[in-house]
Amino acid sequence: MLKRIGVLTSGGDSPGMNAAIRAVTRSALSQGIEVVAIEDGFKGMVEGSMYLMNTRSVSDILYRGGTILGSARLPEFKDIEVRKVAVAKLKEFGVEAVVVIGGDGTYRGAMALTDMGINCIGLPGTIDNDIVSTDYTIGFDTALNTVIQNIDKLRDTSSSHHRCSVVEVMGNKCGDLAIYSGLSCGAEIIVTQETGYDEQEVLAKLRELDMNRKKKHAIVVISEKITDVEMLAAKISKATGFSGRSTVLGHIQRGGSPTAFDRVLATRMGDYAVELLVKGIGGHCVGMVHNEITSFPIEEALAMPKASRKALFALHQRLI
Repeated sequence: MLKRIGVLTSGGDSPGMNAAIRAVTRSALSQGIEVVAIEDGFKGMVEGSMYLMNTRSVSDILYRGGTILGSARLPEFKDIEVRKVAVAKLKEFGVEAVVVIGGDGTYRGAMALTDMGINCIGLPGTIDNDIVSTDYTIGFDTALNTVIQNIDKLRDTSSSHHRCSVVEVMGNKCGDLAIYSGLSCGAEIIVTQETGYDEQEVLAKLRELDMNRKKKHAIVVISEKITDVEMLAAKISKATGFSGRSTVLGHIQRGGSPTAFDRVLATRMGDYAVELLVKGIGGHCVGMVHNEITSFPIEEALAMPKASRKALFALHQRLI
């Protein structure tokens, strides 16, 4: 009989993590299982920064962004000697299993702990939507809506001044924030790792929009780490009739109260994670596939090929 589990958040924070913490805690407590909060991810695990939670510990956090447990990255966790310290700390606190909330690096830590005898279940907490084993990650919908709200505001001022707004969004090699926000906002150009980047093609397209279609404004949405958006905006000013302006949304995309979708998703996933641990299952990650909550072995999930967004890009091209 499982008596005590831990819960932690690791890597970049994402809206909905608190909803997942709440679901894990209350689902476990309802079944007579104690819950230990592990602060600052695997770092807190190694340092023994843990405390028991009750139902009141997770009151009024469902709607809050960020994570009440804190988050940190610990590259040293790859070292088995560091993990041995973590396992010893967990045993000291009587923790038999752990729910970890984060991205693929968090999943690898969970898989390594499971191999050392501590069953772990991973929940996909990342705004990038780059966990292939789930249709949507916790936090993606909220971040997407934040991007959309900002692009909509930029469009208002762009159309007033015949500008082209170049908007850099997060993505960490996954273009979902760019393609979904670009489609939602009617962006003229979307650039991701999947589309590739041809600067001359972008400039030529903008000249065509300005000269032939007499567009009053243009929006270019581009994933991070592809090009210097400030330099691109300057080239747009020189090579087209638009006045180029760059906006890097940055960490504003991580903040804010989670949307209803993320709250429900996190709640369903958190409850399911506890169900898996009660069954003695470890080394799995929870996902939502075709609106059904399911799980996969982490090793299998990390090896899955990324789904192509070609159909979405083709749709965008038809609608420009």
